[in-house]
Amino acid sequence: MDKEIIKEQIMEQLEEVNDPELNIDVVNLGLIYDVDLDDEGNVDITMTLTAMGCPLAGMINGLVEDAVRKVEGVNQVHVNIVWDPPWDKSRMSRYAKIALGIAD
Repeated sequence: MDKEIIKEQIMEQLEEVNDPELNIDVVNLGLIYDVDLDDEGNVDITMTLTAMGCPLAGMINGLVEDAVRKVEGVNQVHVNIVWDPPWDKSRMSRYAKIALGIAD
């Protein structure tokens, strides 16, 4: 199992998961802080949301888990939502900023 290839595939899958309110994927929004993969194929995703108390947190969590499970070699998936460091617009990719009309 090549962990780096699997991590790349995980990130590609996460680019398919859109924030339901902003309609931009969680990777380009800068919501994914870390992807950890152990030797057994267990994945820990550390991420945040754009706002604390987001009513769609459970939905986004489920979408992330479902996307990561599609990657061959992945066993279990755990999503850990954190609030520190807090998310801000500087974490967004250039693509996300353009799509949302935010100046660099």
